[in-house]
Amino acid sequence: MNGKTAAVLGVGPGLGAAVARRFAREGFAVALMARREESVAGVQEEIESAGGTALTVSADATDPASVAAAFDRVRAELGEPEVFVYNAGAFQMGGILEISPEKFDECFKANCAGAFYAAQQVLPAMVEAGRGTVLLTGATAALRGGARFSALAVGKFGLRALAQSMAREFGPQGIHVAHAVIDGQIDTPGVREMSPGREDHTMLSPDAIAEAYWQLHSQDRTAWTLELDLRPAVESF
Repeated sequence: MNGKTAAVLGVGPGLGAAVARRFAREGFAVALMARREESVAGVQEEIESAGGTALTVSADATDPASVAAAFDRVRAELGEPEVFVYNAGAFQMGGILEISPEKFDECFKANCAGAFYAAQQVLPAMVEAGRGTVLLTGATAALRGGARFSALAVGKFGLRALAQSMAREFGPQGIHVAHAVIDGQIDTPGVREMSPGREDHTMLSPDAIAEAYWQLHSQDRTAWTLELDLRPAVESF
């Protein structure tokens, strides 16, 4: 384990890319893990043009075999990750009687089970080294199951539970596990397209969230955070 590799599963143009850039600035080689490699090619180019190291890896978070194969490649080309960030997810709005069982299962796997699959890949080396950081991106739905949000909330509730169980099991072994409740919409190209006139301060800045993730990783082990909630100042909660 070289101590300078960070793996981000679920890299897109918003938070995943921002987290990858933030850790790359600190000298980490970054694995950019996404279902479609072409969707993150620009992020790799940006990191490399700034003098960093990045590797784009195809990974389907809902498929344990795909996740295992992806981490095999990360280990072979970058080394064992000291930092792992789970940022994958799926959203399907619909009532209990409207969502198909297949879609419900797909959302659960993306929002929760994928983090479990990945954790099994990164934790052994972290335990051996006696250090490591696992950061899980949650949502408001981790705390409140709203009407027509069951497909999101069930997975996000589960992700929060996974974080708690993982932290209690592996914290004493030197591994910092933290769950971030992202309470509000992140400023992404997709959100901008839907609401072109929306003001910046009403959304969470991806770079600001990434900075919070870096601070979680940097915390002294005598004062670790298990759960952090982040929201715009104007967000109602």
